[in-house]
Amino acid sequence: MGCRCSDSFNRNRLSAILSEYQGKSGGLIPVLQKAQNVYGYLSEDVMLKIADGLEIKPSVVYGVATFYTQFRFSPVGEHIIRACHGTACHVSGAENITRVMTDKLGGLEPGGTTADMKFTLDKVACLGCCSLAPVVMIDNDVYGRLNEARVEEILALYR
Repeated sequence: MGCRCSDSFNRNRLSAILSEYQGKSGGLIPVLQKAQNVYGYLSEDVMLKIADGLEIKPSVVYGVATFYTQFRFSPVGEHIIRACHGTACHVSGAENITRVMTDKLGGLEPGGTTADMKFTLDKVACLGCCSLAPVVMIDNDVYGRLNEARVEEILALYR
């Protein structure tokens, strides 16, 4: 996916985000979140610009960004698949569903992105849809009560 829009727009957008939080304590996490929404991930260059714009040490930005699992440091696919592995999903076959997805996505392991930048696959602790277990979320769409055949059908919707 990389950057979601032109470089000049992204630079201007990052500047606008930074100016919104300039001089405010506690602004680092919202700035990181907004920057990731613009770029799709947090590159080293973006994190350095954030540190400079907020007048904090780069090591602080890096430390906060790497502490939270919501932040990404490499480009993500057009579609993000979150495979739930919470207790209800685990006992209902989440491992098998994730294995099937891995196979259908050409051997893509959780945490990875397909070579065509179409899909990123993540294992998550809980999607809060326990009554639908096993569940995956693709972008903002939830699919539950999955089996191998449904995985194939669902992936076809996004290809």
